[in-house]
Amino acid sequence: MPRAARPPLALSLQFADPSHRALLPRHKVARWIRAALDLPAEITVRIVGADEGRALNRDYRGRDYATNVLTFDYGCEPVITADLILCAPVVADEAKQQRLPIEAHYAHLLVHGALHAQGHDHEADEDAQRMEQRESQIVTRLGFADPYPGRPARR
Repeated sequence: MPRAARPPLALSLQFADPSHRALLPRHKVARWIRAALDLPAEITVRIVGADEGRALNRDYRGRDYATNVLTFDYGCEPVITADLILCAPVVADEAKQQRLPIEAHYAHLLVHGALHAQGHDHEADEDAQRMEQRESQIVTRLGFADPYPGRPARR
């Protein structure tokens, strides 16, 4: 059975922190993001170090620490336009703590960010459940383990 065509993606991939460049070839990053898209998209992915990640999180979210992924969404229709900022040291630390291959964690965070760019969020419990379920479906379809193991079954 042929796979459904995914929406087109114009991808810019930037490495301010080049430590994970070999782990993130353009074709894989594009595949992971496309798997989460419902509409055509123009997305910039920027891999940053701790200082830039912390500054962006502080300046735009008021939280003075580096976080794993930040999504800056600029428009959703007819084309999703967004920047996804991933902090390499945070991603690496989380992958190690969770005993995950770093590639699997990057795939999950890129899916997570792409869903945010389309208006999904996890502020309310019900929204979080829907978003996590969608992330799990996409990430497992990509061949990675469920990022939310042990999560109770949802109706």
